[in-house]
Amino acid sequence: MLATDLTPLLALVAVVTARPIPRSTKAICPQNLITIAPDTTSCEGAEYPEECRTAAIAAPNIAKSFEQFNLHSFGAQAAAVAIQLFESGDFRYNKNHFPAPGRPGQGTRNMQSPAFNEKYAEYLTSVSDSGIGRAQLDAARAEGPTAVLELVNTDQWSFASAAWFIDIQCSDAVKQGLDAGTQEGFSNYITECVGTTLTEDRTAGWQKVIAMGKW
Repeated sequence: MLATDLTPLLALVAVVTARPIPRSTKAICPQNLITIAPDTTSCEGAEYPEECRTAAIAAPNIAKSFEQFNLHSFGAQAAAVAIQLFESGDFRYNKNHFPAPGRPGQGTRNMQSPAFNEKYAEYLTSVSDSGIGRAQLDAARAEGPTAVLELVNTDQWSFASAAWFIDIQCSDAVKQGLDAGTQEGFSNYITECVGTTLTEDRTAGWQKVIAMGKW
């Protein structure tokens, strides 16, 4: 009798907890990035001008990556934007230069380690229009980490690195935390998935993005 009486309540709980994550209904645009990071307006004065990209180039590539790698909530998208702005110095770098001479093979806008860049390249060999084939990856591996980085460091794939990492490398629990758009969710992403320390400047960068609420 008790179980029967609880059935409507349990059904209500199931509906509440299973409600879908709100989608981000509008694609990120250059002005969004400029609002968050004004230096993305231009590459004037960039130390490595060949690596620097403006918001006008970054935004459409990032928007495409969100669709390709299933980042549909604003919370998850905000985390991907925040880490790329932080790691690339507002899109001024796509290779690790610091401390000099840097770490060969580390790069993309997500500043991934050589090991993850190899995993990324491996994944992209299965994407029909990626421009990266098995023979290219094998040749790059033979040359070393710097050559592997070059495969994934095009504008399209460099700006997609954060979305790929979240979609493929992070646990469901971490992804759910990002969807929620909370600081705890972002903290768990940095410490449990990225595997580094959540510093004040990382948090401040994320807060600038998440404060927008939507694109």
